[in-house]
Amino acid sequence: MAGHFRSAKAPTAFPKLPQYSEFMTPCRFEGEIQNLAHRGQIPDEIDGTFYRVMPDPQFPPFVDNDPWFNGDGNISAFRIRDGRCHFKQRYVRTEKFVREREVKRALIGKYRNKFTDAVEFKVRSTANTNVLYFNGRLLACKEDSPPYALDPETLETIGLETFDGQLPCVTFTAHPKLDDETKELVCFGYEAKGDGTPDVCYFSIDPSGKFTETVWLVAPVVAMIHDFAVTKNWVIFPIIPQTCDLERMKQGGEHWQWDPDVPFYVGVLPRRGASGSDVRWFRAPNAFPGHTVNAYEDDAGHIVFDLPLTDKNVFFWWPDAQGNAPKPEEIAAKLVRYKFDPRSSELDLPPYELLADADCEFPRIDDRFSGQKHTRAFFNLMDPALGSDFSTIMPRMGGGHPPYNSIGYLDYHSMEVKKYFPGRTHLVQEPVFVPRKGPDVGESDGWMILLVNNYASMISELHIVDTRDFGQPQAVIELPIRLRAGLHGNWVDSQDLQLSK
Repeated sequence: MAGHFRSAKAPTAFPKLPQYSEFMTPCRFEGEIQNLAHRGQIPDEIDGTFYRVMPDPQFPPFVDNDPWFNGDGNISAFRIRDGRCHFKQRYVRTEKFVREREVKRALIGKYRNKFTDAVEFKVRSTANTNVLYFNGRLLACKEDSPPYALDPETLETIGLETFDGQLPCVTFTAHPKLDDETKELVCFGYEAKGDGTPDVCYFSIDPSGKFTETVWLVAPVVAMIHDFAVTKNWVIFPIIPQTCDLERMKQGGEHWQWDPDVPFYVGVLPRRGASGSDVRWFRAPNAFPGHTVNAYEDDAGHIVFDLPLTDKNVFFWWPDAQGNAPKPEEIAAKLVRYKFDPRSSELDLPPYELLADADCEFPRIDDRFSGQKHTRAFFNLMDPALGSDFSTIMPRMGGGHPPYNSIGYLDYHSMEVKKYFPGRTHLVQEPVFVPRKGPDVGESDGWMILLVNNYASMISELHIVDTRDFGQPQAVIELPIRLRAGLHGNWVDSQDLQLSK
């Protein structure tokens, strides 16, 4: 029953914990800033908006040691045009946000545990994990609920997005995939019938917003499926061995608990005309799959699937049943490739191929090649040999989010990893790719745009890096404020925005 674990008195200050301190101090800024100062030259060819979202709690939590990504979704928009950059930021008006603002205190309890809330919510979303553009609207996503729709120009919240009542399940992935050829949005929800349910619902939405595929299937374990991958003919669901138990939640426990005995499952479902019985659950030794790079089919019809992978529990704040968890400095994901026959009777995945022996995450590709063969990838990288000034960074960093000091750029032909290192007192957030203009622009020919934390100045910077000259920034846009660590974001070209109107 909601409210059983409620706090008797609402806290008036954020706790003195790493996830609320230093650079991770909640930002809580709404507004706009025109003509941001910048160094270098912003290319005139870049014309669009970089949208990103950060968990940014408006009120102190009333639960102990709340994880950093349980905060309210705060959307940033960097509008770049004519060599200038304008900034706008606004919270998503979720049910949670509006009701807490009315009473001026936190009402939500533990991460994804409704039994610890101070009140009962119809939709518990924080809308804080990803923001993307589809069919004329921004979608602010959190994987435990439907997305919230926003106006892409004003960032005003339109309301909960159910796609005119077509959404078949109660959850919606934070990582839908846009097919560049068909312009379909390919999606799924896990725990799709509610907390603790093993059900997964796969669905596809055409450019007009009509649902064209809906398939219900059952996972082998109730566990996290944060990201997924799509090819021309297949949908791939990698399961993270963070498992859910409804009875544990009812007792005030965590939604997630690491299970070292659960294999790394990879579900494979035909993308068209499938039923739930068509899914096949391949398996590999226990591991934590990171965000997916991409997947495609080779000439033999085998699936080629790239992603960061580690044998450690990345979400160390949710340990196993015995309380075991790795130290953050022990966790490092390597970039790997699985190649397998989706029709094989052998369900044990073959050993992976190591693509990059580097501590990496938040991979991105040129989105025009999503589901097709890619030959380049970008990712956040931690390389201590680059010369970061950790004596300055570490005391000011705050806690919870993983530190990455550079961007890696992998060329699959040479297997060379180029690196963009923004500075000795800087850490990077997730990059996005912006292609050059023109019908014949090659793969990954354009610019990387990324938010960078400057721990010397304690403010944020937006860096623009030409992929033809990856060592130096073409422009550094300086914000007069500090934006705490975000999760995900996307680039939207102005031409795409205009075509939707």
